[in-house]
Amino acid sequence: MAKKYCYLFSEGNANMRELLGGKGANLAEMTNIGLPVPQGFTITTEACTQYYEDNREINPEIMAEINEYIVKMEEITGKKFGDKENPLLVSVRSGARASMPGMMDTILNLGLNEEVVETIAAQSGNPRWAWDCYRRFIQMYSDVVMEVGKKYFEELIDEMKAKKGVKQDVELNAEDLKELANQFKAEYKSKIGSDFPTDPKEQLMGAIKAVFRSWDNPRANVYRRDNDIPYSWGTAVNVQSMAFGNMGDDCGTGVAFTRDPATGAKGLFGEFLTNAQGEDVVAGVRTPMHISEMEQKFPEAFAEFNKVCKTLEDHYRDMQDMEFTVEHGKLYMLQTRNGKRTAQAALKIACDLVDEGMRTEEEAVAMIDPRNLDTLLHPQFDAKALKAATPMGKGLGASPGAACGKIVFTADDAEAWNERGEKVVLVRLETSPEDITGMKASQGILTVRGGMTSHAAVVARGMGTCCVSGCSDIVMDEANKKFTLAGKEFHEGDYISIDGSTGNIYDGIIPTVDATIAGEFGRIMGWADKFRTMKVRTNADTPADAKKARELGAEGIGLCRTEHMFFDPERIAAFREMICSDTVEEREAALAKIEPMQQADFEALYEALEGNPVTIRFLDPPLHEFVPTEEADIEALAKAQNKPVETIKAIIASLHEFNPMMGHRGCRLAVTYPEIAKMQTKAVIKAAINVKKNHPDWTVKPEIMIPLVNDIKELKYVKKFVVETADAEIKAAGSDLEYEVGTMIEIPRAALTADEIATEADFFCFGTNDLTQMTFGFSRDDAGKFLNAYYDAKIYENDPFAKLDQNGVGKLMEMALDLGKPVNPKLHCGICGEHGGDPTSVEFCNKIGLDYVSCSPFRVPIARLAAAQAAIAQKK
Repeated sequence: MAKKYCYLFSEGNANMRELLGGKGANLAEMTNIGLPVPQGFTITTEACTQYYEDNREINPEIMAEINEYIVKMEEITGKKFGDKENPLLVSVRSGARASMPGMMDTILNLGLNEEVVETIAAQSGNPRWAWDCYRRFIQMYSDVVMEVGKKYFEELIDEMKAKKGVKQDVELNAEDLKELANQFKAEYKSKIGSDFPTDPKEQLMGAIKAVFRSWDNPRANVYRRDNDIPYSWGTAVNVQSMAFGNMGDDCGTGVAFTRDPATGAKGLFGEFLTNAQGEDVVAGVRTPMHISEMEQKFPEAFAEFNKVCKTLEDHYRDMQDMEFTVEHGKLYMLQTRNGKRTAQAALKIACDLVDEGMRTEEEAVAMIDPRNLDTLLHPQFDAKALKAATPMGKGLGASPGAACGKIVFTADDAEAWNERGEKVVLVRLETSPEDITGMKASQGILTVRGGMTSHAAVVARGMGTCCVSGCSDIVMDEANKKFTLAGKEFHEGDYISIDGSTGNIYDGIIPTVDATIAGEFGRIMGWADKFRTMKVRTNADTPADAKKARELGAEGIGLCRTEHMFFDPERIAAFREMICSDTVEEREAALAKIEPMQQADFEALYEALEGNPVTIRFLDPPLHEFVPTEEADIEALAKAQNKPVETIKAIIASLHEFNPMMGHRGCRLAVTYPEIAKMQTKAVIKAAINVKKNHPDWTVKPEIMIPLVNDIKELKYVKKFVVETADAEIKAAGSDLEYEVGTMIEIPRAALTADEIATEADFFCFGTNDLTQMTFGFSRDDAGKFLNAYYDAKIYENDPFAKLDQNGVGKLMEMALDLGKPVNPKLHCGICGEHGGDPTSVEFCNKIGLDYVSCSPFRVPIARLAAAQAAIAQKK
């Protein structure tokens, strides 16, 4: 049977997301459960993939099927495209499998031309409505399908309003709107060079292609990379008969959630506009009213809407985000989806659904996006400072968190300033999807227009960025990069603070404090810990980091980078002496100065970890990273060494390497200078003996990790010094301390010869930062220069340093486990690259059977939740 590319809403269901996209599957599901949905059909994601395979053309087979479904839709609605008696008007909307709010394009009122406008004006007795629909359609079609910028049309509307002396679009009459429609068409012709299309079928094909095209627009590509949505999925297209919210005062349109998306509180939350179309609410062009006011205006529709909300939430067993229209008092549902929510709301909703008996604990854990937790671990304003401060303005608290920074007015400036290391707050009239990269670069976002469901609010909530929207008291002058609020003029670079929970705006900087974790967070984490099988450790080099990670649930240290301890001013001097020494004795004398300091560091770490495992990586970076570069420091070193400045400069020059990443570093340093490894071993073992003495009930068992090994003989050579030194210290102290010596697997050769290396190693820890660099053959410090070109060419879909490359690097990891474990059944294995805190990478680590993941302290809760979700998914 030939492939089917189109489905009526009555032919699909909620389980067909992959084919119909989220919106199409939910429209079908709502149709099946008998809700009032304007009917139509969905063109599948496979048609989109085919469109790209056919060089961005809709092939004749798919075209024929679309035409067949137009006829079916005409039969269902009793209306016809371009008909003079009963014309059919449709909306064309995108709908990918995963919700991507505002990232792709929508067109309303398709099917209009001058004749049809006259027909519907006469039929409805409402010419204002008919011309309003037409001017909106021309504007959307020109923008989305023909890519004529919106701003030209906005300027024409503003000119018309100024000419008529009115403030709101709604105050323009039928004649004004007719004149606007003609101006729009003239604008279209001047930009495109041909007349605005009048044939509804030509309009429809243009719109379908535009939706398919929008799957590959820059903002959709950025959103997909950030949210792990594969390019190969494609988007579906929904063609739906129109319901009109702009036919008069007994009509309206709204967006609502069954629970508050910012707090998770149960109860209807949303916004409504009378005499408007859906775009007006979402784009934030007019500031809407609260959903509860709908009850006074449309009591019957409101009562029905409440019932629908309950039906949908019970059906999907999750908080729903719905779009609807009221046409002459009758309710129509345009879409429903599981609502985007803040991390706080996600935790509260998950717990409430368990308490309400709608979800199991396991399902609740699986419902939460681990990346979202990041926001909970972010700073809030200091309560005392906040009390003392007076807000100078207030908008809507659209996305929680605290942000302060310098004001910038464009997304490009936000990116540029952020790259210079400046913290910025992006202030805009309203954001549009093109601003997404600037929004990512900002501490917070403040908009003059728009409600809680505007683009800025939805995208900021998804990114976990603080956002205040709709502060209409701001008098904005974007062109001159300034605005006025509370009588004060603010310019680019001035400091401002915004509170995304309350919507308050403050002049200047308000200090922030770290987030604290309690309540629902604790409950969810408790459930997660019950289900996960993999341990979560942290990468920490200081007792403060280790303590923070312990508070966040870390079960040990998977990576302590000892070199970070050498940069302290007191120690760096001794270490530089070691580097510039001529003899082993001189080197040992310099290292002896550092040893007690290292020992004290390790004691503090063991204390902070309270008997949980600690893996200490021996010195890794090349020595040139420690030598002075400033003239004054070089002179001081020469003086301390009793050597001429020129000699010191010659030593420094000799340390220069052409490719330091692959140079004299890691265990190669220990092979050349065994005394470094001996000193570090002494410090580790003495510290452990002392802490064990003070806490006999703790399990203190140091894990010494030799970095950058690529050959069994190399590991054997270094391990010999470590074991001799450690055993001598333990014997001298009369202790029964146990310790382990393992290695980092970060060179492909180590993974390929893991069966040999495992005979000498007590554990493997995958250093996936270096393993990724060595496997791909590019340096992570330089990859940024060309990775964007790789994304654009669809060679890579995401940054291999942020998301573990499962096909290549992952294969090496699996190989190392398959080779190493049979040789050494006691071998325990973990990962300590940045990937240890990335949810998809954690899932992969669980699948291949790692014992633990290790990540930075603030990512520990994310890894705990991701590990639980991986275990739950694997069980299924």
